[in-house]
Amino acid sequence: MTTSSEPAASHAGWHFDNSYARLPEVFCTRVNPTPVAKPRLVLFNRPLAQSLGLDPATFADPDAAVIFTGNQIPPGAEPIAQAYAGHQYGNLTRLGDGRAILLGEQLTPAGERFDIQLKGSGPTPYSRSGDGRAALGPMLREYLISEAMHALGIPTTRSLAVASTGEPVFRGEPLPGAVLTRIAASHIRVGTFEFFAAIGDTDSLRVLANHTILRHFPDRVNSEHPALGLLEEITERQASLIAHWMRVGFVHGVMNTDNMALSGETIDYGPCAFVDAYDPAAVFSSIDRHGRYAFGQQPHIAAWNLARLAEALLPVLHPEPETALARANELLESFEGRFRRHWLAAMRGKLGLFSEEADDASLVEELLRWMQRARADYTHTFRNLRRNTFAKPAPPTDDAFSAWHRRWTERLARQPQSPTEVARRMDAHNPAVIPRNHVVEAALAAAAGNNLAPMERMLTALAAPYDEAGQPAELLNPPPPGTPACRTFCGT
Repeated sequence: MTTSSEPAASHAGWHFDNSYARLPEVFCTRVNPTPVAKPRLVLFNRPLAQSLGLDPATFADPDAAVIFTGNQIPPGAEPIAQAYAGHQYGNLTRLGDGRAILLGEQLTPAGERFDIQLKGSGPTPYSRSGDGRAALGPMLREYLISEAMHALGIPTTRSLAVASTGEPVFRGEPLPGAVLTRIAASHIRVGTFEFFAAIGDTDSLRVLANHTILRHFPDRVNSEHPALGLLEEITERQASLIAHWMRVGFVHGVMNTDNMALSGETIDYGPCAFVDAYDPAAVFSSIDRHGRYAFGQQPHIAAWNLARLAEALLPVLHPEPETALARANELLESFEGRFRRHWLAAMRGKLGLFSEEADDASLVEELLRWMQRARADYTHTFRNLRRNTFAKPAPPTDDAFSAWHRRWTERLARQPQSPTEVARRMDAHNPAVIPRNHVVEAALAAAAGNNLAPMERMLTALAAPYDEAGQPAELLNPPPPGTPACRTFCGT
């Protein structure tokens, strides 16, 4: 491994303060990334680099790729692999960072703190039988979708870079290897708390709760029972996050508890996708055979995951066990109402509604039922409502839709805003373009053949998802008839 004095990118503005690495040894293991043969920078996120306080110009040197594969450690970094557990498809498993290494926590010029993590950087003590590596395709997918989610206004981890390794990984066949540099408010998960609950380490649970509160919810530090405040904050953030997912038709695909970040960010873009034809039962993951993580199941799974978090937190929620249980149940029962409030606010925006009426939920649900029967495209339908046009197979003469449309226009007439204001509100809540699954797959296939042009065109388009002018037709429109159903994989 090269020294921290070279290349110039090592002095690009790194400002690490590694609070997680200072926690007790049981929280993590110190481990360096495994160097790779031929580091090469594939994608680099200049605007994100600047917001982190890094100088993008220093990464123009081809040698800078060594930073993003782990061949060279930036000054001030303290590489660690974090310990955690997770309910995977309902079964609790001891996990940990099996193919990711946290370099450290970057302090930005604005005073914010972000994890800098390498994903696919080689084996760690938590790898079990895994190789610790990642293939180029899944890393490009995470870069693309996470940046699209950011532009959509949805809390998410982000991607600073993808670097190829010059080495193959084997996933049934040899694939080009790559490392993703992921940026996150933190990588503390529901599964992190489950890890310490599973080993009965109440002292570490308390340390972790205090650390999480200080990092993400400092206003709760001096409350009478801070861990209860922590659970309430996380419940609220998850209710808001899942409502955002439902607003744009995003399907996470693998909502295991180790993939629920307590910061409220979307994390882990493995078997993710966006619904085309509206269907609450839509599943894209190759291994989700029973629809546990289907599109319409996401609010219920979030509630289930929060219940696992509450169980893990019980020993530190309140000195009185009965009170701890009662308060935890009270917060869990509030999730549905919190989610419905966020979801209905989002759907009112999608329909151009400024005021609130008691029948708004039924207005939304009636439209969704029609969309499901008509196999109407989710994104295209909402975007075009104000122009009264619909994508096939949803003809404007459909009696059920016409009845709903009359109800909707009557509802709009009861608010004082002008049609222009209504259209502007709808355009702000309904993306014109999303990462259409078939276009994503085509871009990834091209990238596998060293053609990054389709990927770069998508990144440009998705950076302004609410702007329709000049956008490529394949992202504006539903997939052509006969397009194969999208099937995604976790990448491990």
